[in-house]
Amino acid sequence: MWETLIAGQAWTGHLTNRRKDGASYEVDASISPLRDDVGAIVNYVAVSRDITREQELEAQLWQSQKLEAIGRLAGGVAHDFNNLLMGIMGYVELCRERVPTDSPIRQWLDEIMQGAQRSADLTRQLLAFARKQTVEPRVIDLNEAVAGMLKLLRGLIGEDISLAWVPACEVWPIRVDPGQIDQILANLCINARDAVSGTGRITIETQNASIDADYCAGHAEAVSGEHVVLAVSDNGCGMDRATMERLFEPFFTTKPVGQGTGLGLATVHGIVKQNRGFISVYSEPGKGTTFRIYFPRHAQEVPAGDTPKAVEPTPGGTEVVMVAEDEKNIRAIAALFLQALGYTVLTAPSPDDALRLAAEHAGPIHLLITDVVMPGMSGRDLAARLCETKPQMRCLYISGYTANVIAHQGVLDAGVHFLAKPFTRDALARKVREVLGSQQITERDTLSARPVGSRGVISSPLPHPASQQDGAASGGPEGAS
Repeated sequence: MWETLIAGQAWTGHLTNRRKDGASYEVDASISPLRDDVGAIVNYVAVSRDITREQELEAQLWQSQKLEAIGRLAGGVAHDFNNLLMGIMGYVELCRERVPTDSPIRQWLDEIMQGAQRSADLTRQLLAFARKQTVEPRVIDLNEAVAGMLKLLRGLIGEDISLAWVPACEVWPIRVDPGQIDQILANLCINARDAVSGTGRITIETQNASIDADYCAGHAEAVSGEHVVLAVSDNGCGMDRATMERLFEPFFTTKPVGQGTGLGLATVHGIVKQNRGFISVYSEPGKGTTFRIYFPRHAQEVPAGDTPKAVEPTPGGTEVVMVAEDEKNIRAIAALFLQALGYTVLTAPSPDDALRLAAEHAGPIHLLITDVVMPGMSGRDLAARLCETKPQMRCLYISGYTANVIAHQGVLDAGVHFLAKPFTRDALARKVREVLGSQQITERDTLSARPVGSRGVISSPLPHPASQQDGAASGGPEGAS
């Protein structure tokens, strides 16, 4: 700067300056020399503008855009991985039922299933971060949701750390999936536990808060209006600025290798954004950390609680079910699961095959199980086409994550039934029964709709490029029923 000014030229640039109290601030400055009558420099004129707040907001914007880009990648990977896990878990479950309980092979299968389940849990966290997990929000009282988790949380953090619960009186209702509150509390409390060395304290609080425009001006992600705040604080080691800048990045962790996946806070961030909320974090090294999560207030009052239902055995039925799924393994597994439960199953590897198979099927089709996204046509469009000729047919969507054809930002549209991959036979059985209703179709009605020679699974006879070696045509899993 001085070299430019001494040479008699104007200088424009960026400076980090220091205030009288010692705090630094950022300025954009323009400095020009002033000359006397003979051309000698006698003074300088400087015009500067404090851009500290602008730079902070710009940094927050870049961080938000980076997380959004990583989220898109994570969501795509998780979707494909869920399809693979569905095949692994489904065939393991089928094999496990055929192996005697005292066989060592059964133990190996159990290990495979546990590994696949852990992988599915990681994938679910990725989907939560990417805001592509499917949720069924309802109006809840946040105090009741937290109180229901306290016993589990005390078991997670251990006996050396005390857990304080400080609920506010009469918190406003919020609309969120209760399972997501459980996820947030578990992840934040586990992180707090790891930040506390030896004995310590974790405090969970709730309160009502009104956010104004002044607060939003200094916090890029904040939203004005009335909110309910869930705060989780600890008196642990705290975090420095460098750590806080990467706090919500997936797979970023300060824990030793093998002690953390780096998905906990990324999951929390995705859940909060999916519910139109925002997060405020305060932390200093050696002084602990406080996470404040803001959920928008919901106008509707909290409905009265439902009476808990007793656990019932796996339900079956005798209705006709069509499975439209372009992934061969998932199509075959779903068909085998349903057949074992007593249903008559029609399978189609593509929407076109489903339409043709439905046209050839003289009787009713009581339920369509379809992937959300398939080549050439979405699951919702397929259901609409089939309902033109089968108006009584119901629909159940399955997917590794939802698309906006049935959900908005992962929140299901009203009246839409959805089952996330990977799913077990019990989960499929209960969801199918829920969609169809408790009253089953009579055996006589089902037999009248069943073609001669059918023994449970009816596969599309039409060739499909992706299923030339399909078990339906070769006597494999789909055709061997």
